[in-house]
Amino acid sequence: MSEEKPTILVVEDDVDLAEMLTAYFRTQGYEVVAVNWGEDAVQACWASHPDLIILDIRLPDINGYEVAHRLRSHPRTMDIPIIFLSEKRQRSDKLKGLEIGGDDYITKPFDIQELRLRVRNALRRTEHGSLTNPVTGLPEGSLVDERLLECLHSQDWALLLVAIENLGGFRESYGFVASDDVQRAVNLMIHNAMRGVGGANDFIGHLGPTEFVLVTQPGVLPALTERIKNRLGSSLDYFYPLKDQGKEAAPGDHLSVGLKQLTASDGPFKSLEDLKARILQ
Repeated sequence: MSEEKPTILVVEDDVDLAEMLTAYFRTQGYEVVAVNWGEDAVQACWASHPDLIILDIRLPDINGYEVAHRLRSHPRTMDIPIIFLSEKRQRSDKLKGLEIGGDDYITKPFDIQELRLRVRNALRRTEHGSLTNPVTGLPEGSLVDERLLECLHSQDWALLLVAIENLGGFRESYGFVASDDVQRAVNLMIHNAMRGVGGANDFIGHLGPTEFVLVTQPGVLPALTERIKNRLGSSLDYFYPLKDQGKEAAPGDHLSVGLKQLTASDGPFKSLEDLKARILQ
């Protein structure tokens, strides 16, 4: 007996694009259903519960944000992975999509191979309960929440957030393979830094696709921060092709690393959500 194919719901009012996505993903082994209106998307999800939704934001009736909001508000559809597809490139638009509960956000025009891998990764995260990041293999989701909850019941901890900034622009210029290579390399450098100055009970996981969170002891936090800052700061330029290394880039267009520290002494923290909000500020 053959394995049941995952079902993708394509919500796209551009008929030509919807037909292209339908044909492409069917050749990749998926069942595909396409609708052109937001209300039809909501009804389709309640009726048949697809495994994943590719959702355009600009639709003829209700927009994609409203579709996502309704789905996330209903117990039957709240866990369906949503990949937003949009012409909107502003950071605020992407953040809005992610805040509503989107799992990913891709801007048009897009690389169909990248979209295929994003779909695959989102389905894998669902299959494995969103416990590990598909690119780095690091804990995310509930595993990270459990570790951070332990911090709320102790006074002897320190967090370091390591955020890869402008990775989206890098991906648009050099592709998803190069972007994934950056994440894996940063993960390796962080691990090497932690081995040098960290302790046996240190922890590293993802708070977001480009945000790494490290749990360590307050006494090693300054040295660990400095070590990571030096290693990453001197390495990021090498991720670019040789012809682009050393080029001056406009502010916000070049890979960089943001670091943020948080310790128990910065509390009190009311909840896990409060702790995560403080480290992500």
